[in-house]
Amino acid sequence: MKYSVDPMTAPTNGERHDPARPFSPTVPDAGAALPAGNDPAAGKHAPPPQQGDPRWLILGPHGLRAGWSILLFVVLLYFFANVIGTILSSVVRGFFPVGLEGGTAGSSIVSEGAWVLALALTLAILSRLELRRFVDYYLAGPAVGARFLAGLVSGFAALSVLVGLLMWGGWIHFGPANHESGVLLYAGLWAIGFLFVGLTEEGCFRCYLQFTLARGVNFWWAVAVVGGMCLWDITHSSSHGAGGVYAMAGLGVLPCLYLQLHKAPRSGFWQAAWVSSTLFGFIHTGNNGETWIGIFAAAAIGFVFCVSVRLTGSAWWAIGCHTGWDWAETYFYGTADSGFVAHGHLFTTTPAGSVLWSGGSDGPEGSLLVLPVILLLLCALLVMYGRKRQAQGSAALAETVAD
Repeated sequence: MKYSVDPMTAPTNGERHDPARPFSPTVPDAGAALPAGNDPAAGKHAPPPQQGDPRWLILGPHGLRAGWSILLFVVLLYFFANVIGTILSSVVRGFFPVGLEGGTAGSSIVSEGAWVLALALTLAILSRLELRRFVDYYLAGPAVGARFLAGLVSGFAALSVLVGLLMWGGWIHFGPANHESGVLLYAGLWAIGFLFVGLTEEGCFRCYLQFTLARGVNFWWAVAVVGGMCLWDITHSSSHGAGGVYAMAGLGVLPCLYLQLHKAPRSGFWQAAWVSSTLFGFIHTGNNGETWIGIFAAAAIGFVFCVSVRLTGSAWWAIGCHTGWDWAETYFYGTADSGFVAHGHLFTTTPAGSVLWSGGSDGPEGSLLVLPVILLLLCALLVMYGRKRQAQGSAALAETVAD
């Protein structure tokens, strides 16, 4: 089997899952026993290598060790992204020699499209090496279409609430609507571009990295990785808004330590969520115009997306929410997005007053008001899916007892 035995979603008798029963894919907790070298077709498992066997450094109880898997993921992803990006840019420029400058919808589609293709190819290769299915990385689950649409609406609504609060406080002003020709075309192009952004970033952080870290991380490894990010930001003055990384790093120490000391179930998942969310904020420190609030907000919403994976069984709500948030922010309201201002948007907005409240060059994500909005988004997520998951868990447990 490629999933841990989760008493809330899976049978406990070691049999293969019955497709008729409710199921959400989960990953093994760090330290859980899952034999390596398994043959998914035959359902037979080879014992993992023991210490002293040279293969022990490469293979663990879950197959290829998480560290090697992540290293391969990074190398393959960047290699394919550069190759595919070069090819796509050359081909597209041959047909459309203009309109691919930075900040345009066309450039976003080409660049992000290269990353989507590279990610798909990377996951296809790694799923074969790890003896898993492509969709095992949180891409399967119940009602994925409905999850995606719910996330799309949630992301747009949350960003609209944030913009509404900024308007109410006088920290943002709307300019005239963009009446350029092709405004509807821009809406569609930016929708494609931000769908690619959602697929790429959630596919990397909430799919592969969250899945893989959860099967190989413990508290001490998590501290080492998060501490390494903080050390990088301390020693590199070019990191923008590094305080947000420090804040997310500090916020997760005590909860993750508690889970480690009490050997809590699913501790691997939450420690992985701390690492992947902090990393999500960390990668944004290279953006010009970022503030510590914007970086912390990116990390915090990354954690909300991890919660959505835990509750829904897949990353599709997160992909939809990410897409809807970015599209509303960049195209619909025309605000800055992590310091990025796009060409071709419906409205034009300018920040006003204190940067602490307006967000300044960072956009709405740099405002203090983004934090209660993210908390509101988390509460909405728990209301939408938390009770349903609890009910499914109780039903699954009752069915197991009856069997």
